[in-house]
Amino acid sequence: MPKLSVTVITKNEAADIAEALESAAWADEIVVVDSASADDTVAIARRYTDRVIVREWPGYSAQKNYAAAAASHDWILSLDADERITPVLADEIRATLAAGPAEAGYRVPRVTWHLGRWIRTTDWYPDYQLRLYDRRSGQWTGRYVHESVAVAGRVGELHGELEHFAYRDIADHLETIDRYTTFAARQMHEGGRRAGLLQIGGHPPLAFARNYLLRGGIRDGIPGFIISALNAYYVFLKFAKLWELQVSARLNHEDTKVAKEHEKR
Repeated sequence: MPKLSVTVITKNEAADIAEALESAAWADEIVVVDSASADDTVAIARRYTDRVIVREWPGYSAQKNYAAAAASHDWILSLDADERITPVLADEIRATLAAGPAEAGYRVPRVTWHLGRWIRTTDWYPDYQLRLYDRRSGQWTGRYVHESVAVAGRVGELHGELEHFAYRDIADHLETIDRYTTFAARQMHEGGRRAGLLQIGGHPPLAFARNYLLRGGIRDGIPGFIISALNAYYVFLKFAKLWELQVSARLNHEDTKVAKEHEKR
């Protein structure tokens, strides 16, 4: 039976890390890679494992790949500090490894707690995440945001849920949206994506309709409406920031062109 290493990357996660590591206590090993936290994250993590490494932040994908490389075992379960492994998922993972994994990686459904309930509607559910994988066949990819595991081989699906405590409240949700849309816009701009009125004005209402109507947010009452609206706001802000980057790049280009013309005179 392959042994399992649970990897967690952290920075200032003292409020969440204990429960995350408690949910992983059944694993053969826990590896925590911390990015110089200013709170008690490291001290708390060392109560659960002696595999705690502190290093500078190189980016999400690079840090998660480092954690996987530092693990003692080839099968990795990547866990975020604001996530919890449910007992059902733990049992399913153990059974999958005991039977001999037939796939190179496995996606797990993730359910988020927000606004006083588990959200099993909108784009948030089932929110499959490829988190269980053989590091010999997979690695994390993605530059700034929405990093994911790419595996060379077949991918299966598990049924046990990964619990996600993403936001303390709406204010925290908005702060996260602001931060992630900045990363997303930069990633799109560097990838050659561009935004105009169609993207800024058209995509957000479509995102709201998809979340609230097609993906069932209406069934979650006011929380479903709020989440659908904030998901649409995320789309709006992402494209608005992309447009801003385009304008800034164009102005910089024009300034450079003017400066060069002056030099020729």
